[in-house]
Amino acid sequence: MPSFDIVNKVDLQEVDNAVNNTRKMTQTRYDFRGSNTSVELNRKDSRINILTEDTMKLSAIENELISNLVKRKVDAKAVRFGEHERAAGDMVRLDADILAGIDKETARRIVKMIKDMKMKVQAAIQEDQVRVTAKKIDDLQKVIAMLKEQDLGVPLQYINMRS
Repeated sequence: MPSFDIVNKVDLQEVDNAVNNTRKMTQTRYDFRGSNTSVELNRKDSRINILTEDTMKLSAIENELISNLVKRKVDAKAVRFGEHERAAGDMVRLDADILAGIDKETARRIVKMIKDMKMKVQAAIQEDQVRVTAKKIDDLQKVIAMLKEQDLGVPLQYINMRS
């Protein structure tokens, strides 16, 4: 029976490269020269930590990081930025979480949308992915087309298409 998996995978090496490019930008750009700025990736927690002197520099770093992620083919939706917060010594901190996998609530919404199509397609939640099976590959392609039109807040990839 034909099937495919709906997943949300993020290549942490590409995220690391984007963080390194952003860090290089802060070392070479004129308005950051001499400033106390750090951009770090915590791979274990899948989190990016940004620390700088003021909110204007923080916004510039955030925009540059998003730009570098997109250049590296990492969807900007895969990074969820927190709130700007004050840190010690008149510094400003921003934490960004890297979203990998599909959470239970989003998976339930995906399954509900597939069932609302009223097609002969079954969707099952399997940990942090959704497996979709059908008798015809054409039905699976219609499901993919429908999901590509939706904005679920996370980037989706469609892998393991089997006939």
